[in-house]
Amino acid sequence: MTRTLFPSPDGMAEAARVLQSGALVAFPTETVYGLGGDARSDMAVARIFEAKDRPRFNPLIVHVPDLAAARRIARFDDRALTLAAAFWPGPLTLVLPLLAEAGLSALVAAELPSVAIRVPAHPVAQALLAAFGGPLAAPSANPSGRVSPTRAAHVAEGLSGRIAAILDGGPCSVGVESTIVGLDGPARLLRPGGIALEVVEALLGAPLSVAADAPERPSSPGQLASHYAPGARLRLQVTTPEPEEIHIGFGTGPAPLTLSATGNLVEAAANLFHHLREADRLAGIGGRITVAPVPDTGLGRAINDRLRRAAAPRP
Repeated sequence: MTRTLFPSPDGMAEAARVLQSGALVAFPTETVYGLGGDARSDMAVARIFEAKDRPRFNPLIVHVPDLAAARRIARFDDRALTLAAAFWPGPLTLVLPLLAEAGLSALVAAELPSVAIRVPAHPVAQALLAAFGGPLAAPSANPSGRVSPTRAAHVAEGLSGRIAAILDGGPCSVGVESTIVGLDGPARLLRPGGIALEVVEALLGAPLSVAADAPERPSSPGQLASHYAPGARLRLQVTTPEPEEIHIGFGTGPAPLTLSATGNLVEAAANLFHHLREADRLAGIGGRITVAPVPDTGLGRAINDRLRRAAAPRP
């Protein structure tokens, strides 16, 4: 059975004990809930892939408490140090050369020479990392390819009975996954997310190339073409839905669900995955969901990325 724990001292100690035993605990970050397992243990990491039914070629993000811990796992150049100083703790993942002495399970990096790593800002995630005392591999806590969880109840819907525990820290504030920047070569955007591309480029003083989808051999999480998908089919950029379709609006105009009535992209990102789940429930089996146009700037780039993958043809 999957237990629900809460971030009291006893709950945190129990979550750490479960992780130390090699079992899995879902926990909140500022972006989405992550499915945590000991990144040093082949068995724990294998359990993550099994619980999610995630393809083994899709690498995982390693969560650590601070830059010092990250530098024991990956090689940082000046670019990486600049971004870490600006955005850690926070919703930024860096893909960097993996150190030979890092001590991670080879499954984490999918046998690539690089590793995806970040320092979460959520206080519950930070407390769990401190109590556990090591790096946690933690993809989103949902079945592979489905809508990411931003609440503990979302995790339970998809993974109850597959994992040991869920650490309930309330709703996630950002609502879309971290921005992933590859710095194991020329700087490139691997996944838009909670930090806008324009801000990253301004700090680096140069534009980032944008990596294409990589369905067969992704170099980081979030590159599969079909991902974040509800059960119902999606139509995007829709201003006039059909009567039988469940519409998710943005800005002014009537809609059963609205990402943000005021057109606020921060609010829209926080609501995205919860509203996709609710629209899926309302649409039912064989139903359809439509989504209003969302500006493709700032956080809107991450929102549109998730919507495009959610609407992509499914394998």
